[in-house]
Amino acid sequence: MDPLLGAVLGWLVPVVVVFGVAAIAIAAIAWAIRAARRSPRARARAEAARTDAGSALVRLDDEVGELDLEVSLSGALYGGDAPPSLRRARRTAQHVRDRAFEEFQAISDETLAPAETERRARLIRARVDQALGIIAGARADHRQWTDENVSAATQVDAARRRLAVLRESMGDPQALVRELADRFDESEWADAATAARTALADTAEAEALLDRAAADAADPSRSALADLAMAERRIRSGQFEAQRLEEAHRLISQAAQALTGEFDAARAAVRQAMVTREGLEPVDAERLGTAIRDVTAALDALQPDAGRRPTAAVDRIARLRDRLDLALGDARTAQQRLRGARTALPGTLAAARNAIAHAEAVVSGSPGAAPRVRLAAAQDELAAARQAADPVEALDAARRAMRHAEDAQALAAYARMTRE
Repeated sequence: MDPLLGAVLGWLVPVVVVFGVAAIAIAAIAWAIRAARRSPRARARAEAARTDAGSALVRLDDEVGELDLEVSLSGALYGGDAPPSLRRARRTAQHVRDRAFEEFQAISDETLAPAETERRARLIRARVDQALGIIAGARADHRQWTDENVSAATQVDAARRRLAVLRESMGDPQALVRELADRFDESEWADAATAARTALADTAEAEALLDRAAADAADPSRSALADLAMAERRIRSGQFEAQRLEEAHRLISQAAQALTGEFDAARAAVRQAMVTREGLEPVDAERLGTAIRDVTAALDALQPDAGRRPTAAVDRIARLRDRLDLALGDARTAQQRLRGARTALPGTLAAARNAIAHAEAVVSGSPGAAPRVRLAAAQDELAAARQAADPVEALDAARRAMRHAEDAQALAAYARMTRE
């Protein structure tokens, strides 16, 4: 062997060995770090951090609701608008909550690395804690001002005025329920009946609590604050239930009026799909033909009893239109898609509004963050659908709103089941 070559090899081989071993070691360390970051222990830490962030987010959402109540109450006490500190705290809390909802949804992605999930969850928790601190500070300042400047008797009088306004605005809730019961199946108005009963019970309980608070306010040795606070909550609950009743009545009535047009539009969409089918390849034509037959049969079965169950019928028609659109795929021209979206949009918007109304009743007070996050996503999608100028985009957003609302209901039911 050439002495020079031998010298080079004698120098090179150890270097290669050293660097090779170092590279293997580095690769092993990197693999170990990645494995540790995705280990069961890392996933458990990430899930614990996400759960902790979710619990804090639920508290913030509840506090925003309570702050809404305090802002409205303070406006009545001040004889006008709420004090600036409370309004600023509410705006801040609402902004943090809405942003946290979006971030919490993002960290629910199972493909996200556990370390990243944990990092983002801790950021959510930190922002939420900061917002809760702002709320607590504004509330303490306002409570101190109220204690120094507003008597319990004044607060009771203001609450009585709000209760009177509530009773006047909701009228006779049972009359609305009787109207619905005379025309529609019980499945349509059952939630409305529950809302009516709850609204009446809330107003009756609020009146009793205010009577007790007024008696306590007249006695210097007793405090009226506990009964007054509970009465305010009953008034707020009564307002919510009265709104639920009115919304249910409106949705059912509008669905009943729209039924004929929804069936006509759906059957027109089926006829258009049959025309489109004639220009497809045999395999695609057979697949679309199966969907057309199924949708036609479903419409035929739905129509006879639709007048008794209008919101359920509108919801079903919207889902049948969705299935037909999926079967059509890219077979339609842009003009056909646009025309189909225009005719499908009103019913799908109505179905989305109805799904969200049901979700709001179920998710209210849910112990988990996931149902609230999904409900907020449904509300955002519905707002986007209403604002979209393009009917195709609006229809897609309305359909997403329906799916999010259904997921919110399912998640809320699961959260309650696992808590019991």
